[in-house]
Amino acid sequence: MQTPLQLTWHGLDPSDAVEARIRRDVARLEHVFPRITGCTVALEAPNRHHRSSGSKYRVRIEVTVPGGRLVVGRDPSKTWRRGELHGAVNSAFREARRQLEDHVRLTGWRVKSHAPATEAVVTRMFPDDGYGFLLTPDGRDVYFHRHAVLAPGFALLRVGTRVRFVERRGDEGPQASTVRPVHRRAAARGGTP
Repeated sequence: MQTPLQLTWHGLDPSDAVEARIRRDVARLEHVFPRITGCTVALEAPNRHHRSSGSKYRVRIEVTVPGGRLVVGRDPSKTWRRGELHGAVNSAFREARRQLEDHVRLTGWRVKSHAPATEAVVTRMFPDDGYGFLLTPDGRDVYFHRHAVLAPGFALLRVGTRVRFVERRGDEGPQASTVRPVHRRAAARGGTP
C-alpha cells in the first residue's frame, strides 16, 4: 500500500492481538489486489448505555483502490455473541474480500502472480523512526517500514534476523513489503515459517 494502515479504536482499548490479526487480513487483501493504495479500519464498541442490552461491536473498513473506494460497514449480526470482536472483524474482512474480488472482475484488472518471497538479513534498524534495511543475497540494500512487517512485528526484529519479503518499487528505490521473520525450526527443515 502507498499509505500505511490506519486503525482507530472507538470506545475500546487497543489490542495488539486484534491489530496483528487486522494487519494479516489487510495483507491478504493485498494478495487479492496488489494495487490497494490505502486501508482504514475503525473498530467501535457499543456505548455504555447499550452494553447492557446486548449490543455488539461494529467494524468499518475502507479500502482505497485506483479510481475509487470500497466500504464495508459491518453492523453486528444477530448471530454474534455479545462481546465477540474477532467475529465482527472476520465477517467484515470476508465482505471486504468479496467486494475487492468483484472490483477486480468488474474493472478487468489482471492480478499478476507474485514473485516468490526472497530471504534477506536485517542489517540496519532505526526503531525510533520505524524503519530499517535488509541485505539481499545479491548484496543490495532494501528499505522496509515497520508497517510492512507481519507478526510477530517490527519490535522483535534485530540486526542479523533472517526474514522473507516481497520486493516492490518504492518512490526512492527498492522497498520490502510483507516482511516475515524466518523461524529457525522452519528454516532448518526447509519449510515455510
